[in-house]
Amino acid sequence: MEFGNYRPCVGIMVLNKAGLVFIGRRRGKVNQNAAKLEAGSSYEWQMPQGGIDDGEDPYHAALRELQEETNISTVTRLGEMSDWLSYDLPAEAARKSWKGRFKGQKQKWFAFSFEGSESEIDINNPLGSHRPEFDAWRWERMEQLPELIVPFKRAVYESVVAEFKHFSKRS
Repeated sequence: MEFGNYRPCVGIMVLNKAGLVFIGRRRGKVNQNAAKLEAGSSYEWQMPQGGIDDGEDPYHAALRELQEETNISTVTRLGEMSDWLSYDLPAEAARKSWKGRFKGQKQKWFAFSFEGSESEIDINNPLGSHRPEFDAWRWERMEQLPELIVPFKRAVYESVVAEFKHFSKRS
């Protein structure tokens, strides 16, 4: 599969029984003045995502990344987007990220139904001793997701919401 200057990646939408979507607040992106765990204009909330290892298929990468970021493993696959979605990082971030090798990410998105207990979710002690990605998490209405993500990823989130909206009872 050809990715050009894009890092191959997966994105994961996890829906609970109420049709709400798991989002995490990116560690280190917290608005220091915000005492509450509310989404603000700082665009610090996102769905789990991560890179695809060499030789790894996207579905297994999605399951691995979900566990590495949230410890969630009790899921049922609802769907997969047929198309890959991409976004470009802002120029300054592209120079710093991945040692400048990629201008952005090309993502394959999956939707999963969360079948476990919320006690399974543990963002502070991720699988395999990985550094935590998130410092807070919550369930959110799907239609709110594009407003919570950084603007350069917004078109991707709009496409994901449009593709998977039928999985949410609230959309």
